[in-house]
Amino acid sequence: MATHLKSAKGAAEDAARLEGVKATVAEVIAEVRDRGDEAVREYSARFDNWSPKSFRLSAEEIERIVGTVPDQAIADIKAVQERVRRFAQHQRESLHDFEVETEPGVLLGQKNIPVSAAGAYVPGGRYPLVASAHMTVVTAKVAGVERVTACTPPIRGEIPAATVAALHFAGADEILLLGGTQAVAAMAIGTETIGKVNMLAGPGNAYVAEAKRQLFGEVGIDLFAGPTETLIVADDAADPFVVAVDLLSQAEHGPDSPAVLITTSETLACRVIELVDEILLDMPTADMAAPAWRDHGQVVVVSSLDEAWEVADSYASEHVQVLTNEPRLALEKMHDYGALFLGEGTCVSYGDKVIGTNHTLPTRHSATYTGGLWVGKYLKTVTYQEVTDPRVSAELGELCGRAARVELFEGHARSGDIRAWKYAEAPLPWAPASLA
Repeated sequence: MATHLKSAKGAAEDAARLEGVKATVAEVIAEVRDRGDEAVREYSARFDNWSPKSFRLSAEEIERIVGTVPDQAIADIKAVQERVRRFAQHQRESLHDFEVETEPGVLLGQKNIPVSAAGAYVPGGRYPLVASAHMTVVTAKVAGVERVTACTPPIRGEIPAATVAALHFAGADEILLLGGTQAVAAMAIGTETIGKVNMLAGPGNAYVAEAKRQLFGEVGIDLFAGPTETLIVADDAADPFVVAVDLLSQAEHGPDSPAVLITTSETLACRVIELVDEILLDMPTADMAAPAWRDHGQVVVVSSLDEAWEVADSYASEHVQVLTNEPRLALEKMHDYGALFLGEGTCVSYGDKVIGTNHTLPTRHSATYTGGLWVGKYLKTVTYQEVTDPRVSAELGELCGRAARVELFEGHARSGDIRAWKYAEAPLPWAPASLA
């Protein structure tokens, strides 16, 4: 039986605020659709106080901006991107095109074709998510996307140099200093100067997430994003200090980021709660982490690890960190999560920043039906068919005729009939008189 030593407040979402977000986003999308660049510039000036001569950075501007980034930061960006690229390449190699002859003269095939153009959104704000450049652009390029347009906003009127450098080294074909709904809408719809893309990827605030939701169907998206989530499964072997630090490492994403501990040890649970309160006293990002922990933090004590796996699955958390004696058991026992982080030597922050797997992951319980961003999201898996044996085509034609008429699809049936007639001289009672 699970016991909650600390529960989330469970307050209902601010419906009025969310409705306001939806209305604002709908207005911006409609205006960009109607007025193109003029609307993009107007909203950029209004929301970001940013209206340069051109949002797109030239090659010379990119070179100058990258030149302002410290050498160590450049080296670190390249090192992380190489890890992301290597893992993405393994993913791509796992997807095979194939053609099989399912019966004599019937060839069926499958191809994985990259979308022709993708838009990558990299947030700015308080946290310029440099790592999102790696996750969106590197992955798209490994998939084979020909054109990647990247948008990132200015930060308080300043150019985010490290983000621009990361986008450049990741292989972005176009880099625009443009943020918010206006950036997402411009990429999805296309304007006089911004080419339309086929897919949007990348995290963002509530407005960016809502824009992707409203534009989904007109373009593809990676996934519907919500606040960052983390969950730790721990037994009595876990270090409570490590648990507390790792919970807060994700709570700092924002005041609505859930951080959950599920443990078989009540002693550990109580100590973690104490340590979290102590750490928050002088944590530089406590303004985000403290309300997240206060309002959305949970500590649950369970009777066994089997119960822990079951309870953890019920959360379908974006990140699940396993700090137990046998962390790899989670690979067998758990089903619903965005990503697993196994053992004390691994932490969610590695996945966010440096290890090479993608940090764009499902939230709001969507891990029950999808994984995160990966090479396959940028690929369209398509099929093709060819029947080269006339005898087999005639047999298929007769079968098609019968199957289609069961469903009252006479036109479909006749497409089969005509091949049975042409290749096997089967009767064709509905043939036009001119063919008699």
